[in-house]
Amino acid sequence: MRILVTGGAGFIGSHLIDRLMAQGQEVVCLDNFYTGTKRNILKWMDNPYFELIRHDITEPIRLEVDQIYHLACPASPIHYQYNPVKTIKTNVIGTMHMLGLAKRVKARFFLASTSEVYGDPDVHPQTEEYRGSVNCIGIRSCYDEGKRVAETLSFDYHRQNGVDIRVVRIFNTYGPRMLENDGRVVSNFIVQALRNEPLTVYGDGSQTRSFCYVSDLVEGFIRLMNSDHIGPMNLGNPGEYTILELAQKIQNMINPGAEIIFKPLPEDDPKQRQPDITRAKTWLGWEPTIPLDQGLELTVKDFRDRIEGNKQ
Repeated sequence: MRILVTGGAGFIGSHLIDRLMAQGQEVVCLDNFYTGTKRNILKWMDNPYFELIRHDITEPIRLEVDQIYHLACPASPIHYQYNPVKTIKTNVIGTMHMLGLAKRVKARFFLASTSEVYGDPDVHPQTEEYRGSVNCIGIRSCYDEGKRVAETLSFDYHRQNGVDIRVVRIFNTYGPRMLENDGRVVSNFIVQALRNEPLTVYGDGSQTRSFCYVSDLVEGFIRLMNSDHIGPMNLGNPGEYTILELAQKIQNMINPGAEIIFKPLPEDDPKQRQPDITRAKTWLGWEPTIPLDQGLELTVKDFRDRIEGNKQ
C-alpha cells in the first residue's frame, strides 16, 4: 500500500514510519519541520519506497494514497502555545485538507486525536463515552478544542461523505526521539537530570499521568487502522503515576543527588489522567507491554547519546 504519514518526521510519526517500512509498505512522509527533524527519518532517505515532502498541511496538497495517518500538529504545550493560531489552523484547516484528500482518493483516514479532549476530567479513569471538561478560552484550548473539532470533522466527513475513518485518543507517550526542549514531563526530567540541574515539578507533584512507551502506541495505531472499528479509541498505559513519583524514578536512574524543586501549576493543567482501555483490549486485543522502568531506560539512553553527542 501507499501510505501517507503527516507529521512523519516527528517523534511518534517517525516510529510509525519505521514500522510501516519494515512491513514493506510504500510511505510518503509529509512534514513542515516545525517540531519534526530530518534526523528521525534519515535512514529511509535513499530507500526507493520512501518519499519525503516538505509541506504545511494548512495548505492543500494533491496525492494518490491508500491510507492517511494524520499526526501533524505540535503536541507539547511549549510548542503549541508558541503560536496558538497556527496550532488551531493545523488542527482544523489541516484536518479538513487531509479529510478532503481522503474523500477524493477514497483513502482510509486515521486521526491522531488526544486525551486532551477530556480536559481536566471529572470522571476517572476516562472512557471514550466521557465528553470532557475543556476550557474553550484557556491557554491550552488551541490544542484541546482544535483536536475536538478535528474529531467532529472526521465524523462529519464519515457520515456525510462516507469517508472511512479511524480516530484514536493518545494518552501521554514517551520514548526515544522526543525533543529535548518539548516541555513534556518525561523529557524535562531526563534532560534536567543529565545536565545536573534541579528537576522541576509543577504544583505539589500529586497530579497523575499514565505513560505509554512509543512502540506500544504504534502497535495500537496499526491494529486500529487495519481493523473494522472506527473509534474513538483510547490508547495509553493505564498504569498511573504521580508526577513526583516519575521525578524520583528518573532522579534515581540518572542522578540520585539531583535536587527536586517545586513551581506553581500552569493554568488548566489536568489533575488526573488515566485511560480506560477496555475498548482497545476488546476490539483489538491491544494493551501495553513495556513497563515504565524499561521504557525509561531506553529513553534515557537515547537522550544521553544525543546530549553527549552535542557536546563533542
